[in-house]
Amino acid sequence: MATARRGRRGHRLGLALAGGGAEGAVYEIGALRALEEVVEGLDLNAVDVYVGVSAGAFVAAALANGKTTSELVRGLVKRVPGENPYDAWTFFTPAYGDWLRRGVRVPALAGDLLLQGLREPWTVTRSLLGLSGILPLGLFDNEPIRRFLARAFSRPGRTDDFRQLDQKLFVVAADLEAGVPIVFGRDGWDHIPISTAVQASTAVPGVYSPVEIEGRLCVDGVLLKTVHASVALEEGADLLLCVNPLVPVDVAAGEKRGALRPGSLVRYGLPAIMSQTFRTLIHSRMVVGMARYRNRFPRADVALFEPDRDEYRLFFSNVFSFRARREICEIGYRATRRDIWRRRALLGPMFRRHGLRLQEARLRDLDRSVWDGVGLGHAETGGVSTQLADALTRLEASLATR
Repeated sequence: MATARRGRRGHRLGLALAGGGAEGAVYEIGALRALEEVVEGLDLNAVDVYVGVSAGAFVAAALANGKTTSELVRGLVKRVPGENPYDAWTFFTPAYGDWLRRGVRVPALAGDLLLQGLREPWTVTRSLLGLSGILPLGLFDNEPIRRFLARAFSRPGRTDDFRQLDQKLFVVAADLEAGVPIVFGRDGWDHIPISTAVQASTAVPGVYSPVEIEGRLCVDGVLLKTVHASVALEEGADLLLCVNPLVPVDVAAGEKRGALRPGSLVRYGLPAIMSQTFRTLIHSRMVVGMARYRNRFPRADVALFEPDRDEYRLFFSNVFSFRARREICEIGYRATRRDIWRRRALLGPMFRRHGLRLQEARLRDLDRSVWDGVGLGHAETGGVSTQLADALTRLEASLATR
């Protein structure tokens, strides 16, 4: 396990990571790598308080268990010796079991519906609603995610137990039936394995089935808040770094500049419209929440990092495809570096107040890639297989647009 370092004159550092699915986790890894490179004294394995929700819980748990940002970046594109490889099948295994259990009820329910319609035709609509019980609770099975993390956290020097960590880790899920947050890692919930907590926090309704934990139906914590930064601030974080990969895309500006074709959202269909709606709702909610934090915790510094709304490649990438992860990681890395450079006059003094220093000289290297500092060259991240994957991703986008 990582050992917390107290080299900032007693200042407490917090890290809060939002959700965003597989794509969001990859973006956050790139963004965190950029932060660690350009902020002298920042060690993201020695953060005092980690808070993760949904995809952010996956990344926060890995960091709290000592996985470095360099290891996380390398693991996206290259198998790391001694580590379980990232496999799309782990995250997107169809929920065959749930489908089968519910599917066997179809003949009986259909027969009941037919008889009911013959006897009382005016009740057919109500009877049709009864068929909703045969629909699966989620498209994908999230048990493989739990098993993947349990194996990863069982390796020497790591732990699947919140209580065994050197730093505080909080994983936030939502109690579906009560509409309240469940903060795993706090007293009363710290005995739940970290892997199970992350499984619950990433259970996006409709995508994954709810996870039942001690009689509670747990789903994605984003249902209640976007970042749950208040959890870290309540734990006494003086400087809180937040990463949110989900922002609404500015389609109108993209079409005006020729970066997007007219009617892009409609062309991509219902998933794109729902994604834009979801992003808009949670982002507006987060803006309100950040304003409240300034009033509730006036002595704390909070720095939020998120992509620009013109990162069209991020929005229109295939959220269910891991083939684009190399590009998304690079987008997160470069977007964060640009953001820090634009706000250096604000962020520089903020970091200094907490014993950290912004290294502007490193920010001036505009050609630097996320792969330059992790021991991977272009040949290892841009070989024939990667070029083929990139071509397939572009083909997907082209077909979807047409």
